[in-house]
Amino acid sequence: MKRKKSWQEKLFDSKDLPKVIDIDERMSKRWGSGTCIIPAPIEVDEIMKKVPKGKLITINRIRETLAQKHSATIGCPITTGIFAWIAAHAAEEMISEGKKRITPYWRTLKSDGALNEKYPGGVEAQSEKLKKEGFVIERPKSKKPPKVKDYEKYLV
Repeated sequence: MKRKKSWQEKLFDSKDLPKVIDIDERMSKRWGSGTCIIPAPIEVDEIMKKVPKGKLITINRIRETLAQKHSATIGCPITTGIFAWIAAHAAEEMISEGKKRITPYWRTLKSDGALNEKYPGGVEAQSEKLKKEGFVIERPKSKKPPKVKDYEKYLV
């Protein structure tokens, strides 16, 4: 039976990425025309790693940074989100191995400032980490995930 890859192995497995592709007709209905960067997982992690204490970043900001770096029109929303999720799990794996310097993935929010339920420990764990850094978490009355209050003020 094949051994399951660790989160860190997934993070460092770039396959044939990054790759800039043309936005095809099917994609253009949603994303317009131009080119799309499909990043390597480690590129997403590197951007997340640079977010200092007291600051935040959104998935859309990461996508914009990647698009600019690769001279593409947009950053792929699907792979960027997946690779942020991998980076978060790899960071938790590193903590369990006793490593101290990890990616502060909890500072990466969804595009609207919402917490990410797919991160390790879900929104509760992310909320606790953000509160320890002084952020205020707002819980909406609806079933939507909690958000960081005034998150726009803290974006890098």
